[in-house]
Amino acid sequence: ANVKGLVLLSVVVASVFVSQGSTSENQRLFNNAVIRVQHLHQLAAKMISDFEESLLPEERRQLSKIFPLSFCNSDSIEAPTGKDETQKSSVLKLLHISYRLIESWEYPSRILGNPNQITEKLADLKVGISVLIKGCLDGQPNMDDNESLPLPFEDFYQTLGDSSLRKSFRLLACFKKDMHKVETYLRVANCRRSLDSNCTL
Repeated sequence: ANVKGLVLLSVVVASVFVSQGSTSENQRLFNNAVIRVQHLHQLAAKMISDFEESLLPEERRQLSKIFPLSFCNSDSIEAPTGKDETQKSSVLKLLHISYRLIESWEYPSRILGNPNQITEKLADLKVGISVLIKGCLDGQPNMDDNESLPLPFEDFYQTLGDSSLRKSFRLLACFKKDMHKVETYLRVANCRRSLDSNCTL
């Protein structure tokens, strides 16, 4: 029922978006997406901070050797590597990358535990970004469709062969890193849509 509800919501929001087609509606949707991902990024930062505080000194020493993170599931998603590349990317490209990054967390987010309904918040954000993509296309064919990647492995973070401590830490650190990326991309895309020539990071 939830999936049907989301699809219905997506259709309703998309039809509202198309029928109004106004800059202010577009801006509201963009602002909403930025606020939502900002909340997820802050949530990830708090979760990793709480996790570190719960560790014994010896466990903290073990974790300090893990950085830099060797690999996150989302590393296979092609994304801008720095500030310059992010600022040169089109609004549509930044939205597509954001969509894929959010999508890559749909399954792993269930392992995070759900005190704050993270999985549902990710699903809502994904619907919102997909509406923004439709609005950007405005009837043009979606050239990016055939580049879509297979969904990341559901149990990627559970089968790394790491200790439970390292696995939990990596999961949280990757989640925080990806939410930070999406927040950056959506902020830049939002700024570019407002035709502000100075979209500095």
